[in-house]
Amino acid sequence: MPAKLSVNINKIATLRNSRGGNIPNVVKTAIDCQAFGANGITVHPRPDERHIRYQDVMDLVPHITTEFNIEGNPREGKFVALVLAAKPAQVTLVPDAPGQLTSNHGWDTVKEQDYLKQIVKQFTNAGIRVSLFIDPVPAMATAAAETGAARIEIYTEHYARCHEQGNANEALNACVATANAAQKAGLAVNAGHDLNLQNLSTLARHIPFLAEVSIGHALIADALYYGLHNTIQMYQRALAV
Repeated sequence: MPAKLSVNINKIATLRNSRGGNIPNVVKTAIDCQAFGANGITVHPRPDERHIRYQDVMDLVPHITTEFNIEGNPREGKFVALVLAAKPAQVTLVPDAPGQLTSNHGWDTVKEQDYLKQIVKQFTNAGIRVSLFIDPVPAMATAAAETGAARIEIYTEHYARCHEQGNANEALNACVATANAAQKAGLAVNAGHDLNLQNLSTLARHIPFLAEVSIGHALIADALYYGLHNTIQMYQRALAV
């Protein structure tokens, strides 16, 4: 079964915020993405609310009929309270620094083991599936399983950059090894960051048990040319390898 496609709508909120008002409408975009074939909706609110706002998250809750995935750093401000209030299907914990432009590293699940056990338990007790954003390092996947998390999300930026340069083998092998380590440890495997129509099929083909990909920037950029409906279908076809 192909990996599920969760569409990250942060960039829709960025465009809205750049002008003020409510165009484009974040909630309508989420509804449309689901109607157009997305298997889930992802948002990554940050404390400065430069794209998705905390209120957006709550506004989205009654309209998500697929799967809601909220990403963020549990050490940031209101994040934990927000997730517990929204009760998404999944929370993806990402160790972003304050003011960070975009995610650029995963958890050290060995050094942060004690903290992650505590925070994972808090979300799990609320019935929320927890995924940990990690670098493509097998040892990080093995240690992630010891936190009580249900999934990992492999950080795929390095793979994407290498694929663009035509030398993806080493980076791809690291992702595959990490996915295999996670599966062996009993974790499901997600992937995300800089995945696009050029590199997605290769990753999905080499990790046939991939559960979910979360894609925002590239998908929304492609939609400017191809239209949102068509673009989502193109990404679904890329996953169906």
